[in-house]
Parts: sequence; C-alpha cells; structure tokens
Amino acid sequence: MLSVYTDFIRIRFLTMLAYRVNYYSGILIYSMNIGVYYFTYKAIYGDAGSIGGFTAAQMTTYVAVSWMARAFYFNNLDREISTDIRDGSIAIQMIRPYNYVLVKFMQGLGEGMFRFLLFMIPGMAIAMLLFPVTLPSDPVAWVGFLVMLFFSFLINTQINIITGLTAFFIENNEGMMRMKRVVVDLFSGLILPISLFPGWLGTIAQWMPFQAITYLPGSVFTGRVKGVGIWNVLGIQIIWLVVLLVPMIIIWRLARRRLFVQGG
Repeated sequence: MLSVYTDFIRIRFLTMLAYRVNYYSGILIYSMNIGVYYFTYKAIYGDAGSIGGFTAAQMTTYVAVSWMARAFYFNNLDREISTDIRDGSIAIQMIRPYNYVLVKFMQGLGEGMFRFLLFMIPGMAIAMLLFPVTLPSDPVAWVGFLVMLFFSFLINTQINIITGLTAFFIENNEGMMRMKRVVVDLFSGLILPISLFPGWLGTIAQWMPFQAITYLPGSVFTGRVKGVGIWNVLGIQIIWLVVLLVPMIIIWRLARRRLFVQGG
C-alpha cells in the first residue's frame, strides 16, 4: 500500500510538471507582490529602527520568505474535494482500496515538492537579486526553518481538507473556501506580521493555528527566534498538527455516513 500512496505523489508531481509554464509566470507575480510590500514598508519605516520587533532588513526578508514559502505550502485540495463531492466521483473514490483523505495528502505533497523545486527556490533566488534579502548564517536556523516549512504544509493541508469536507454537509461551500483563504492569509501573518496586529487581535491570532503556517517559520528565518526558541515554536506547530487531526477525522467519519450523490 505504501507504493500506492507514493505513486500519487509522483503522478501529481509529473502532472504539475506538464503545466510548469504557469508557475514561471507565478514567480513573476510573487516577485511583484514582494516588491509592493518592500516599497510600502520602506516608506513606513523611514528612519525608524524597528517596528513590531522587526528591523527594516528583517521585514524585507520576512516578506520575501513568507511569500515564497506560500508557494510551497499552498494547494487547492479544498476545491478538489468539494468538486469530487458535487459531481459524485467521491463515491468511486471511497470504494477503492485506499484512504481518500490520505491520498489527498499525498497529492498535495507531490504538488508541494514541485512548487518547492521549481517555484520557491528559483523565486527566492530572484527575490534576492531584486531586494536586500538576508539569509540566516546559523545552520540551526536553516534546519529549523525547513522542518517548520514542512509542518506549515501539513497544517495548511489539514485546514484545506477540513474545509473541502464541509461540502458533504452544506453542498456548496464556495463561500466558505473563499473566507478560509482570506482568514489564512491574514492570520497566518502573510499579509501583515502578527506582531503588528493591535493588542487584542494579536492575542486572538496567537490562539489560532494559522500563525503556525507563516509567522512562526518566518520569525525563525529572519532571526527573531533563535536557539531553544526555534524548537519551542516547532512545538507549537506539532500541537496544532495533532489538534487539527481530531476535527478532520471526525468530519470524515460523519461524512462517509451521510454521502449522497448529486448529478452523475
């Protein structure tokens, strides 16, 4: 069975490779996003030494690595699952000799591997040429960041799967998927670092799983979190990974009992 699941990783990787031109344009779009944030923060900082615990140099690096990390952990599994449910193909998937949810994880991983090699790495190289991005000098920071980046993928994928599975109960979850994307981008720290949130909103964000997707890995990469602190924030990611498993498993079990097919 292990070889079956690894085949899903390989197939999704090769599928993404067939449409790689789309991702070359995506690198340019992400670079433009970084540029907009860079010049905006440059104007905001002015002569200020630091804002929200970030120096101007750290903020530039944070913005660049956050957007390029998104290139790795981002996927549309929620939309894929919702489509499977609406067109009835989920019924065929569920009688096959594998776990549907685990297959989606493997497909997401195959897409993530493609995005890491052909989107994130070249995109980060271009960002370094265009903007004053500072790479970590501590090997521990590199190891911590790469491990946390993988957990970012896992947590984001869990949230996407949970969102997609809600289509079993509300049939059309398009609005929920759009809301989820906005909430994740905002409270993960992609649009604005959580340390810049107002006090009450920052407190709320710290009790949500979204900070574990972007803000915590970005804080490690920029050097705001060092030494033992790296493993402490990794612990936060592990906790959220375990916590999110509970609703995902419960929703999947309830969904299998409730399945009905719309259309063909």
